[in-house]
Amino acid sequence: GLELSVNNHVADFPLATKPGHSVSLSCLVHNSSQAEQLLWYRGDGQVRLEEGNKVNISNICINPVNESDHGVAFTCRLARDKSVQVSVLLDVEFAPQLSGEETLQIEEEKDVTLTCNSKSNPQGQTTWYKDNNKLTLQQGHHELHRTSEVFQLSIRKVQKSDNGTYTCVVESSLGKGTKDFHLVVEDKKPVFPKEAVIAAIVVVAVTLFFGIVARKDKLLKVW
Repeated sequence: GLELSVNNHVADFPLATKPGHSVSLSCLVHNSSQAEQLLWYRGDGQVRLEEGNKVNISNICINPVNESDHGVAFTCRLARDKSVQVSVLLDVEFAPQLSGEETLQIEEEKDVTLTCNSKSNPQGQTTWYKDNNKLTLQQGHHELHRTSEVFQLSIRKVQKSDNGTYTCVVESSLGKGTKDFHLVVEDKKPVFPKEAVIAAIVVVAVTLFFGIVARKDKLLKVW
């Protein structure tokens, strides 16, 4: 029966590539006795085709491929029956790319989290360093959390000894990414007890009140 092929594949298939490369996809109609119009989609969005590139055979080119194309499906469909289709899933391989807030200021005794955002394919292994030495994790003081793209180092009740430069290193088979985080631990701000603050306000208010009364009496005596 009627079917389509993309780059000689009649079923969905993955295609490995790298950033900066060019990918050409050719969609062909098979077993049809009439002119068939073809449509191309990138994800859910339709790709605009030139007039001479729509009937029985249609070609598109992704140039250059970039990291945002990773995991995106390019689909060729039959215009009159969109269930007839073939999809190509781009598998874009790239070395780790890291980002995150570089300088964090935190008051002593408070908690802080360093968030290292990582994009890579394949996924990499993460290691944390402090001042160029591999970080020794202290139970109850350091905690690690990770998802596929986020690596977090949490430090509980920071001390002055936690001051320094922390480095997130992500390594994969394609390379290594590094990101520095500068942690500045500031002196703990003095906390006044609420009762003492209220008492001080009352003393000031009473003093002002009696000061005004005394001044009023003085003025009355003058008159």
